[in-house]
Amino acid sequence: MGTNARIAILGTGNIGRAMAVGLAGVGRFQPSEMILTRRSVDGLADLATQGFQVQTDNGDAARRADVVVVAVQPGQLDTLLHEIAPDLDPVRHLLVSVVSGASIADIVRQVGREVPVVRAMPNTAIAVSRSMTCLATNSPRHEVLDTAASIFDAVGTTMVIDEEHMIPATALCACGIAFFLRAVRAASQGGIEIGFHPEQALAMAAQTALGAASLVLHRGSHPEGEIDAVTTPRGCTISGLNEMEHQGFSSALIKGIVVSAVKASELYTHKAE
Repeated sequence: MGTNARIAILGTGNIGRAMAVGLAGVGRFQPSEMILTRRSVDGLADLATQGFQVQTDNGDAARRADVVVVAVQPGQLDTLLHEIAPDLDPVRHLLVSVVSGASIADIVRQVGREVPVVRAMPNTAIAVSRSMTCLATNSPRHEVLDTAASIFDAVGTTMVIDEEHMIPATALCACGIAFFLRAVRAASQGGIEIGFHPEQALAMAAQTALGAASLVLHRGSHPEGEIDAVTTPRGCTISGLNEMEHQGFSSALIKGIVVSAVKASELYTHKAE
């Protein structure tokens, strides 16, 4: 699979749309090289005007692509895999699943043949090339993982992990976008309460959050080390931090991630309920 491989995204909902927009935005694929499917293409009308191929026929999309990204809801996965199975070529195709909770073994079993499969867990920041995407595969072919990594590296950062950790990655990275956004929103609301206009407070909170994350990523430092750098005895920073901890800030975030991981583990198992 070369750099000009055609890609199909089957089930272009929120994450599928974000992936398409992100990949086109960085030039990894041209819109004309991307086939997007959805049960109703009305929701993809804006992408069609940008040159993306949009359609409802999943089997045709799979046939015409080299990389097939499955991005449907867990409860729709089996039906989709049965639909496209006759169109998958184990030699030519790479099947990438971003479906929460479905294992590689589950996918291969539903397809009924040993097609190369990579599980990927990106997040919606893929639309702005800032996704944290975790990858796992059981394929012995090195090019399988290399191809998947080349796609997702173009729109963020990738990390190869053991498949058993894909559900925790869902909670920490995919759900985590919402958790950190909620923290940004809360900070902006605090900013409003202390005197800023809403748009000012939101911009300040978001940029500050970006700066905090950048300190950890670019310096390779531990968050507590960076916290120590801005706290002084009897200062305002430590007073605010201690009040947040008294109110359960860290505990709530930890518990939320754990609960999300448990829920993620049940999504595909209980798809029929």
